[in-house]
Amino acid sequence: MLLVLPIVLPLGTAIALHLLPKRSRLLRVVAFLGALLLLAAGVSVLLRVHFTGIQVLQVGSWPAPFGITLVADLFSALMVLMTGIVGVAVTGSSFAGVDPRREGLGYHALIHVLLMGVSGAFLTGDIFNLYVWFEVMLIGSFVLMSLHRTRAQLHAAFTYVGLNLLASAFFLTAIGLLYGQAGTLNFADLARAWPERRTPGLDAALSMLFLTSFGIKAGLFPLFFWLPASYHTPPAAVGALLAGLLTKVGVYAMIRVFTLLFPDPSASVYTAVMVMSAVTMVVGLVGALGQHDFRRVLSFNLVGHIGFTTVGLALWTPAAIAGSILYVLHHMLVISTLFLVSGLFLRQRRTTDMRALGGMYRAQPFVACLALVPLFSLAGMPPLSGFIAKLAVVGPMIESRRYLLAAIALAVSLLTVLSMARVWEESFWKPVPDQPATGAHQPRLGAAILAPVAFLVTLTIGLTLAADPAYRVATRAAEQLLNPDGYVRAVLGDGVPRAAR
Repeated sequence: MLLVLPIVLPLGTAIALHLLPKRSRLLRVVAFLGALLLLAAGVSVLLRVHFTGIQVLQVGSWPAPFGITLVADLFSALMVLMTGIVGVAVTGSSFAGVDPRREGLGYHALIHVLLMGVSGAFLTGDIFNLYVWFEVMLIGSFVLMSLHRTRAQLHAAFTYVGLNLLASAFFLTAIGLLYGQAGTLNFADLARAWPERRTPGLDAALSMLFLTSFGIKAGLFPLFFWLPASYHTPPAAVGALLAGLLTKVGVYAMIRVFTLLFPDPSASVYTAVMVMSAVTMVVGLVGALGQHDFRRVLSFNLVGHIGFTTVGLALWTPAAIAGSILYVLHHMLVISTLFLVSGLFLRQRRTTDMRALGGMYRAQPFVACLALVPLFSLAGMPPLSGFIAKLAVVGPMIESRRYLLAAIALAVSLLTVLSMARVWEESFWKPVPDQPATGAHQPRLGAAILAPVAFLVTLTIGLTLAADPAYRVATRAAEQLLNPDGYVRAVLGDGVPRAAR
């Protein structure tokens, strides 16, 4: 029953939040406790998988592939853990204050609906249920993005939902074609049945449909333009939740589906993944350098760094995929932290336009020290986790003699350094515009708003210090993905499923 907890706990919390009296303090405490329980469940799932192997739950005792199956291998367990971490940080930030209008419209419950959808997507063992969880996430994220209904939010929300509905249409089309040929949608059953049922033409069509669908959700070039147009408009905590989790679900789905269904690394789709990843890196960072709003800079950086999380799939080696997994973990922490930092700017200066910022280092030295870690970790400065993760991604490129790809990744890393140095100089180091160099007096930020940022910064430093064991776990996760026999046996046992007969 352990595997159902990351889904049931957010669901139960969301229901409780809807039924409770609309008292801000009570709602915030319950939402935070629900996120803590989700984090505890994530830790428990990861420890169980790490020590005893892949975990499977056949819901209602219906055997696979006939019933609903929940599966946790190392990759999915790591992602559930990260979901709990981001959930704790985001719900914890509400103690510093939430717009009462948003709070009255179900803000806290919607966060847990989104956490439920993300956890379900990571744990499902069925490709149709993956689609269902995508839609749960889409509903929760769309409403969160459009709460309070400013013009900018509505425009961003409709752009976001329109492109994601298009992705869902591609995904559902691919699922229909897959089921028509294979007769099953269970991941493990598909891994056994598809090699006998596939045809070259259908294989190519399905792989491109999946790539298009997951590419939109992950934010890969040329399918990314909805992301920088939408992620900067909602409140900082919502931006942190969306940036930390939603694109990573697209990356997770791409790696999960492709390693199970398309195990031929010479297929043309992997060339497409490599090219899209490389161009995404460049376009995202070039776009970031042209922005003046801190959150738009982060949105374009988010796009650029998605390329680092998908390129390992194209290289198709355990080391490359392990590097991508480690990069996903690092990026979920730092991008969520930086979106929360943008909330500190809003609290202090009521703007995230870097041209109107400055002087934060003098006015808020502790905040500046906190922000320094994720800024330069994202830039890949040694010895922070970003440097280690980028080294884990670039190393396999050189080993595979993909020198041009490695050169692009290194050049993008230099662009990230330039982008983050610019953010640091304009937001923290330069004097406040039209103020003396010492900066105007500003009130100190309270512990409630700083604690979630400090929590994520501490974990970023912890990932840096524990880089070696984290990379070893990521390598084991990559080996499980590239050798899915253990996954198949855990789900189906030694019996022969109907679809493979």
